[in-house]
Amino acid sequence: MVYLRGMKEFIISEAQTEKAVLVGLVTPEQNEQKVAEYLDELAFLADTAGVEAVKRFTQKLDYPNSVTFVGTGKLQEIKEYVVEHEIGVVIFDDELSAKQLRNIEKELQVMILDRTNLILDIFAKRAQTAHAKAQVELAQYKYMLPRLTRLWTHLERQRGGVGMRGPGETQLETDKRIILDKISRLKRELVDIDKQKSVQRKNRGKMVRVALVGYTNVGKSTLMNLLSKSEVFAENKLFATLDTTVRKVIIENLPFLLSDTVGFIRKLPTELVESFKSTLDEVREADLLVHIVDISHPSFEEQIEVVNRTLAEIDKQEKPMIMVFNKVDAFTFVPKEADDLTPRTRENIDLDELKRTWMNRLPGDCLFISAKERTNIEALKALLYERVKQIHITRFPYNDFLFQHYEEEE
Repeated sequence: MVYLRGMKEFIISEAQTEKAVLVGLVTPEQNEQKVAEYLDELAFLADTAGVEAVKRFTQKLDYPNSVTFVGTGKLQEIKEYVVEHEIGVVIFDDELSAKQLRNIEKELQVMILDRTNLILDIFAKRAQTAHAKAQVELAQYKYMLPRLTRLWTHLERQRGGVGMRGPGETQLETDKRIILDKISRLKRELVDIDKQKSVQRKNRGKMVRVALVGYTNVGKSTLMNLLSKSEVFAENKLFATLDTTVRKVIIENLPFLLSDTVGFIRKLPTELVESFKSTLDEVREADLLVHIVDISHPSFEEQIEVVNRTLAEIDKQEKPMIMVFNKVDAFTFVPKEADDLTPRTRENIDLDELKRTWMNRLPGDCLFISAKERTNIEALKALLYERVKQIHITRFPYNDFLFQHYEEEE
């Protein structure tokens, strides 16, 4: 399938690692610490896409400059660095308008990507099935459509006078029509695929469905492999899993279906949320959600909020949930000195103390594990068994008979 990655907007060299600089804004809504965390994540996204982030630029503004995102002085500073160090890509941490893209590219004379563009590129590289590929391509075309005008600025000078249309305008209209046609075709394809998947889900019978959800790169696929004894692709990259994977899991005598879904991320492009809603049908149809959290991440609380907001977008119905704090083996803290009177922060609270904070008041169940080191995995299995068993008892009045039936099958 042909992607928009072949066009200028989506080209990232795979023959050699491109060098990039990252750009973010400190605003009343996001302070310097937040911007540093966002740029850390942007650097991880760039690395996942095969780009090396070598420099970061930040600027304090009340709101982004409508013409160049940053101020003219900061843009000139970025330009000097780009020229001196032969930088090929400049990546902005927020979504840029067509006007901003055009003006920044004109000034810097290198490839300009925004966060949305970068995430779309990663999704295009990661997509494996026809379903995921169609969803990504649809999101790319939706992103491209309002930005087409800047692609044809080099033809503007060929336009005629009053009452005449130059080749630039003609080409722009042609491209808009082509993209709109492709969007319509992809939507029809996805409707057909969704119908097939709906039939597949019905054919699974009435088994209890459990869905792993969470921020990207929190260890969902690693945990999926442990519980299902299968080999789901997992690596230390963002969006390692795009396609929802479903496996039959049996704990003691109790079978259920376990699904591993695509990870969420802050500032997730609207186009992707829309395109991937059908993939997340497994979340909508799940009987129980297991929310995996990377407790070693400095902003894990914000990641929890991002996941909860995205889940609310996907499915308005509240579902029973188990909170699983993963990567306890990687949790670190710096003890405060006895004479240090500064307020306590997440960085100097140990895990035991953290467990006694708001986590102790979480509704439902809460566990602390390490999927990598297999710490507390048996306790998680026992909890899953109890929660799935409760759903079975509610769904099937003759639960003992069903359990005996499952044992005979095994």
